[in-house]
Amino acid sequence: MSLLINEPPLMALPSLAAELGTADEAIVLQQLHYWLQRSNNVRDGHKWVYNSMNDWLKQFPWIKSRKRLTRYFDDLESRGLVVTGNYNKAAFDKTKWYRIDYDALSVLEKRLGQNDPTSESNRPNGEGQNDPTNTNRLPETTSENNNKHSASHSNAQRVSQLENEFEELWSKYPNKKGKKQAFNHYKAWRKSSTKHTNKYLLDRLDKYLAYCQQNNSWYHPMNGSTWFNGRFDDVLITENVSNKPKKRIYD
Repeated sequence: MSLLINEPPLMALPSLAAELGTADEAIVLQQLHYWLQRSNNVRDGHKWVYNSMNDWLKQFPWIKSRKRLTRYFDDLESRGLVVTGNYNKAAFDKTKWYRIDYDALSVLEKRLGQNDPTSESNRPNGEGQNDPTNTNRLPETTSENNNKHSASHSNAQRVSQLENEFEELWSKYPNKKGKKQAFNHYKAWRKSSTKHTNKYLLDRLDKYLAYCQQNNSWYHPMNGSTWFNGRFDDVLITENVSNKPKKRIYD
């Protein structure tokens, strides 16, 4: 195997590396530009790419430290060349989104006296440029591309996990009416907050079963579709298990 350009290279201008003080940081910025050319994610009038730091690290195999790479991104951001954001749908998803401030880059180029076609002052979204930043192997390690190719598989896995956890509850629930509606309520409740866990519902179900057992002479468990539609938090049932209500609770 030859080590002299026998694979798609990662390149950056020496003048940019000199200005930033490190070739690594210049390559990181160039690589971000490469992905921005191929991104379809437009938010607030700009193209963005999103990636975890661990996935970024895979694109620069000679950088062994996640902390070191994070420092490069932080420095580029502090210089105003890189802008970060969060447009993730899930509140708990902290994966950063990145773009280049091409106006700031243009100012830097003018200061360096550059005439190379890397300025984006007339193309603020980074469109229409054919810079030689090709790396055909990198789509395999970019979370944005991986997400596109594996989204259906990941969704199927999440649904399968929810189904299994729901079945754990459903197998213990005494009145098995309205299973389909119950599962729909369960899915909506689970997805609405990271605090909504199966463990919580199992605890509520144990209390409800105890209530049913203590009052089995007159109380009949509500339909499953009703209980899973928020009735598991019924205070009269779950918090006053030993107190027999004056009236029968209907579905």
